[in-house]
Amino acid sequence: MELILKYFPSLTKDQISKFEKLEALYYDWNLKINVVSRKDIDELYLRHVLHSLAIAKLIAFNPNSKIMDVGTGGGFPGIPLAIFFPESSFYLVDSINKKLNVVREVCSGLELENVKVTHSRVEAIDDTYDFIVSRAVAAMPTFVHWVKGKIAKEQKHELKNGIIYLKGGDLSEELKGYKTVKIHDISDFYEEEFFETKKIVHLPIKYKAQ
Repeated sequence: MELILKYFPSLTKDQISKFEKLEALYYDWNLKINVVSRKDIDELYLRHVLHSLAIAKLIAFNPNSKIMDVGTGGGFPGIPLAIFFPESSFYLVDSINKKLNVVREVCSGLELENVKVTHSRVEAIDDTYDFIVSRAVAAMPTFVHWVKGKIAKEQKHELKNGIIYLKGGDLSEELKGYKTVKIHDISDFYEEEFFETKKIVHLPIKYKAQ
């Protein structure tokens, strides 16, 4: 928890309480349904919570924003972002229901009222969102295809609506076809060695009616 407060010292008491509860909930549920690896569960705040919150260093989601987390897995980056931005709505989507059972229980335990959890392939979702976030569930061209027609028309932020993607390593080949893409080094925000090769990718996507 000290790690979170190191980079986000202005959290409210309610946010701090939720972030503190997070660890016990994941430890408990991970014993029943393995959603986070053993190594990662021991470094939950570094590898999952702080990593997810890197997006909050790039953008402050405005109240009433709609964000979809595609391939949320165990609830990252969606759950930490939902705690951090309580006035925004988060839609956590995954095609594997077993993991989503844990996500639902964690959200219930944290009393997160701004999260909706859906078992679905993203292509079947019929709605639009200001931003679509994810942690490296597919190569960008595949991901762009999945989320086609799901970006909202109205702009509520300086950062243009589109995809915000957490990924590591050399992305030059994967992203060479996207002229408007911006890559941000997470090491610019955090000093821990874990983040040395980690990136945030922002790809603006224009609204297109399906």
